[in-house]
Amino acid sequence: MRAQPMQVLPVAPGSHLPLRRHVRHPREILTLVVAIIASLLLLLAAFAEVSAAIHEQRTPDVYALALVFAPLLVWFARGQLWAQQRLTGIKLTPEQFPEAYAMLVDAAGRSGLSYVPDAYVVLGNGVINAAASGHGLRRFVFVNSDLLEVGGAAREPDALRFVIAHEVGHIAAGHVSYWRVLGTFASQWIPLVGSTLSRAQEYTADNYGHALAPQGARSAMATLAGGKYLGRSVDVDAMADRAVTEPGFFVWVTNAAASHPVLLWRMHALRDRRRPGRLLWRPREPWLWGAPAAPGAYALPAMVGFSPTPLPATVPSREVTQGVPVDAVSNGVPAVRRGSEGVPAPYPDATAPTTAPTDREDERWRP
Repeated sequence: MRAQPMQVLPVAPGSHLPLRRHVRHPREILTLVVAIIASLLLLLAAFAEVSAAIHEQRTPDVYALALVFAPLLVWFARGQLWAQQRLTGIKLTPEQFPEAYAMLVDAAGRSGLSYVPDAYVVLGNGVINAAASGHGLRRFVFVNSDLLEVGGAAREPDALRFVIAHEVGHIAAGHVSYWRVLGTFASQWIPLVGSTLSRAQEYTADNYGHALAPQGARSAMATLAGGKYLGRSVDVDAMADRAVTEPGFFVWVTNAAASHPVLLWRMHALRDRRRPGRLLWRPREPWLWGAPAAPGAYALPAMVGFSPTPLPATVPSREVTQGVPVDAVSNGVPAVRRGSEGVPAPYPDATAPTTAPTDREDERWRP
C-alpha cells in the first residue's frame, strides 16, 4: 500500500517560474555553481583516496567513504526524515488545524506549485523552527508545535502565514531537490562555500514569504528573536537598525559560518526592499535616511508583492505620560531615538522633518 498522494492543484505547467525568477536572490545561482564545482572536486579527491586505500590494502578515510556513498546516504536520510514526520507528526488537513492547512494551500497555489506539499506539526519542546524537505517526488513541510501556537487565532496568525510561505518557497525554488542536495553535499564541509549558498537560499525563501504574506514579516522576525511569549514585546525596527551599527571581525565570522543569515541582517533585508539581503558584508548605509532609489533600480520588483520603502517621517518631540518630555531621561542625558519614532534620525543626511503617523504600526513594514 502506497502513501496517500499529494493534493493536486489546477495550474498550468511552469506556473511557479515567473515568481521564482523575481524573488530568487541574485547571488543564489552563482553560489550554487561554486558549491557544485567544489563538491565535484572533493568527490574526485574522495575516489582517489578510496582507490589508493584499496591498492595499499588499508582502511580508506571515513570522509572519503561518505562522499563516495553520498547518493545512498542522502537518499536514505531523506526517506527516514519523511517516515519520521509521517509516524510522529500531526498532519495538516481540512479537519486537523484547518487554518494552518488553508495557509499551506494558499501559499502553494500562489507560488505556482501544481500540488500541495504534505505538512506536519511536530513537538517543538520550546524550539521555534520549521523546515522543508523531500523524498523522491514527495515534498513536505514540518512545523514545530510552538510555532503553530504562535499562529493561533489569539496570537500572530500572520507570522505563521509568513513562515509557511517561506517553507513553501524553499520547495518552489527547488532547494529541496534530491539532485541539488546531492550536488552540493560535499560543499557543506568547505568553509564559506556551503554556508553562503544556504544563506542565499534562505534569503530567497524570505522573499517568497514577503511576496505571499508581507504583513507577517515583522511578527515572524519578532517571534524568532523573542520566542512565542516575548515576540510581541520585541522592537523589530530597533534590531533592524542595528544591522548597520554592529561591525567587527567576529560579526563577519559568525554570519559567514551560519546556515541562515544573522537575524539583524535578515530583519534589515526584509524591511528594506530596495536590494537583496547581504551574504558576506553587513549593510553599510543608514536605512533610507538618504534619497530613495529610483523605482527601476529595485532589485526585487514590486509586481510580485514588494513595495518601495518609503522615507521615514518625523514630527516634533511629544510628551509621554505624567508630563515627562521624551527627549530627557532621569540622568539628564538627551535620549536618542530613531527617525521612525518621531524625531530626526541621528545621521548627518537625515531628511527634513514632516508629519509622522501616530499609530504604532510602521509604514516601512507594510506591503
